[in-house]
Amino acid sequence: MGNYYIPASYFFKHAFNVNVLKSPKITSKTIELGSKNSPDFVCAPFKYTLGTMIEGLEKGADVLLQMGGGCRYGYYSELQEKILKDLGYEFTLINFVTAGKIDIKNIYKELKKINKKLNLIKILYYLFISTKMIKYMDNIDKYIRKNIGFEVGKGEFESLNEKMLKDFSKVKNFISLRHTYKKYLKKFKQIKTNKKNVIRVGIVGELYTLMEPFANYFLERELASFGIEITRFTNAHYLLFEKTNAVKKYLKNAKEYIKYRMGADAHDNIARTKELCEKGYDGIIHIKSSFCTPEIAAMQIIEKICSKYDVPVIFFSFDSNTSEVGIKTRLEAFYEMIEMRKKNEMLSRRWYRFNFYKRCNYRWKK
Repeated sequence: MGNYYIPASYFFKHAFNVNVLKSPKITSKTIELGSKNSPDFVCAPFKYTLGTMIEGLEKGADVLLQMGGGCRYGYYSELQEKILKDLGYEFTLINFVTAGKIDIKNIYKELKKINKKLNLIKILYYLFISTKMIKYMDNIDKYIRKNIGFEVGKGEFESLNEKMLKDFSKVKNFISLRHTYKKYLKKFKQIKTNKKNVIRVGIVGELYTLMEPFANYFLERELASFGIEITRFTNAHYLLFEKTNAVKKYLKNAKEYIKYRMGADAHDNIARTKELCEKGYDGIIHIKSSFCTPEIAAMQIIEKICSKYDVPVIFFSFDSNTSEVGIKTRLEAFYEMIEMRKKNEMLSRRWYRFNFYKRCNYRWKK
């Protein structure tokens, strides 16, 4: 998903001394391959990842890694493995998630298939560096989302981000990684921006469609072109290290809407929507893949929350057959509506201040 192949490749290359093939970027061909060989009932992430696996196997991969997920996608690896074996491919599939849960013993057992002479200290060291790399990447991404729509020199953020990712993949140890991160963070903050009357939009939804730009038709890039400050909580670091401890907090904050976990990220998105509305965001965008049952259940509650706080909300559902033109048209209309509301609010505040000062001057003269 996105650029996370960089820390993943770094970890396996250095910890196991294996040749890591870069996962090909998702294209229309990827979707075509995945959809052609997938059952009709599965969600879009199943099709995207299956298509990516096929392309990887065609490039010569003999070991596939599968992370699974917190919903029914966590059970899909067995089906994907069977489909690929029926297509005639020979490979080893290492699944980091079994029956929707991370099984440390199973992971160790599976990793020994890659390298029988495992050096545990070496693995832990490079795992530490890779997780730090994920954290640094997510920190930079968060800063970019909030500022890229206001850059004075167009393309500066994306250009610098590409250079940073290349340098991240070349670091030799944690010290060089931290030095590289601080160097680029300073450079990002030096990029000139022009922020005036900022429109803030929060994005929530199903994690794969949120984090894979191709799966949501580069929705964040489109929002940035309108000059919008974007907030997205879901990223790899949050999912790996923060979400488990945050669940109780979110359930408590949104207890008037949810009492129990709803599966996958549904309860998280409901609580986050409430948080964004309370912070005065100008709009909420909810995105999901087609047939994502937990998010379908969350949509009505999210709409209810936004209605209570009078915050506009729009829902997008993505699949291999979704029209990109239709998405962009709806997104543009949503932006124009938010912009009009923002202008009307500013005019109302100015009119209120004008009348207030006028009344004050009248009383002073009397």
